[in-house]
Amino acid sequence: MYLRVVFRYYFGIMYQIRQATLQDIPLIHTMANVAFTATYRDILSAGQLEYMLDWMYSPENLRKQMAEEGHVYYVAEKEGVPAGYVSIQPEAENVYHLQKIYVLPVYQGSGLGKLLFVRAMEAIRERHPDDPCEMRLNVNRENEKALRFYEHMGMHKLTEGDFPIGNGYFMSDYIMTVNL
Repeated sequence: MYLRVVFRYYFGIMYQIRQATLQDIPLIHTMANVAFTATYRDILSAGQLEYMLDWMYSPENLRKQMAEEGHVYYVAEKEGVPAGYVSIQPEAENVYHLQKIYVLPVYQGSGLGKLLFVRAMEAIRERHPDDPCEMRLNVNRENEKALRFYEHMGMHKLTEGDFPIGNGYFMSDYIMTVNL
């Protein structure tokens, strides 16, 4: 079992990962505008990128996710400087969805993505210490870097589809899973 430690040391970089509160919404919104855009600017059209940023990361939608939809966000910082975030959400009995996991470009390759992924698994295990659980996520089929990362972390493809998200746009994703 992974240690439940607030501070983690990896590749010589000290990160703190903490559960976000509603007061962190502006911070998550700001990080998303950088990390999400950097991730998808070569995969999605500018129109879809703008639509999805508003759909997932407007302050109003972040508040709704956290206050009404059960999303639990964690924010990673290095020496007090924001570096990335992850969120999980209950999907069904003993099934959680890793909704978001993004690392700011300057911290990519430092091991922070792995730490955030592990924190998501720990958070699910904390909620289900004695029950087997499953963590799922959607990943864009063209995001090869993310696909390799998730496979390296033990996930496998469960299914795929083109999921309508509104305004004529679709998320063309694999749904991946790992048993916890």
